[in-house]
Amino acid sequence: MSQHPHDKSSDVEHGLVRTEAQEGGARVAAVTDAQRRGSRHRDGSPRAGRKGGGELSMVPEAEFSSYYGRPIVKPAPWEHDIAAYLFSGGLAAGSSLLAAGADLTGRPALRRASRLGALGALGFSMAALVHDLGRPERFLNMLRTAKLTSPMSVGTWILSLYGPFAGAAAAAEVVDMLPEGARRGPLRLLSALGRPAGVVGALTAPPVAAYTAVLLADTATPSWHDAYKELPFVFVSSAAAASGGLGMLAAPVAEASPARRLAVLGAAAELAMEQQMERSMGITAEPLHQGKAGRWMRAAKVLTAAGAVGALVGGRSRSASALSGAALMAGSWCTRFGVFEAGIASAKDPKYTVVPQRERMAKGRTGHHPQ
Repeated sequence: MSQHPHDKSSDVEHGLVRTEAQEGGARVAAVTDAQRRGSRHRDGSPRAGRKGGGELSMVPEAEFSSYYGRPIVKPAPWEHDIAAYLFSGGLAAGSSLLAAGADLTGRPALRRASRLGALGALGFSMAALVHDLGRPERFLNMLRTAKLTSPMSVGTWILSLYGPFAGAAAAAEVVDMLPEGARRGPLRLLSALGRPAGVVGALTAPPVAAYTAVLLADTATPSWHDAYKELPFVFVSSAAAASGGLGMLAAPVAEASPARRLAVLGAAAELAMEQQMERSMGITAEPLHQGKAGRWMRAAKVLTAAGAVGALVGGRSRSASALSGAALMAGSWCTRFGVFEAGIASAKDPKYTVVPQRERMAKGRTGHHPQ
């Protein structure tokens, strides 16, 4: 049965995946210094190098493997439910933020679409979480303690604080859709609590959108760990783009201008931060361009850019607004799945663990310590 970040087994503790080295059994078959200095011709054939007094030697490609062929870093035991959870949590958080702004500026249709969208996304997120956990009580077990040094514990409490207020705001929206005569007693009180509940939900929304990125980066998975500086900004920006897209898709054009602005700003920030993230990651950015992850990330960039352009130039058209909003939501979905797949792939290839370690050791020997 699969596990989730909130369900820690003996393999995962406080978001840190233990390696074979910590278990005392890891061995890495690494290339020699001479192999690392080897080069190849443009056609891929080995380039001859001189050895000693002029003898030519052929230097093969560097290959990395681990003892018994097992990964050095154990891949996270998570299924695609977690990638869906990452997306839907961000969508819910961004929608709550947009709903509060719509409420305070007198845009009832946008407020309704965003509040109900936040509740729907939150419900989908919890369903994905429960499916991955296998048993819902495992989430409740995380509430027994609060540990500030654990992203899992902090994230559980943030989500537990955000959820009831987002739900109350959506429930108030449902009550407001009832006939006037039906809104009596507790229902009238619930309707009155809609605005304050929405504001509290909006205040807790940004941490909900960001904490999953912190959770991924806190593991030993190379492509997640090395993205720790920019990944929270990528996820928050992606959540803004998706929630703005939902507002464009569900609200009338006349009230959707805040959603369009949020979508465009979120999309631009996401694309910019992804580029910065890939530059700072070094070799561990390679999985973002390869295999399944590469296909997801390429689709994410195309959909996000197309959605942003559509929001800018076709905002007054109902059909263009809806199509652009759907593209932005799809782009955000692809971003989460791309990052998820890249992390799993990087854990399976010893190269993405060995090379960064050697680079850090080399910096330490030359006195250039990372800040």
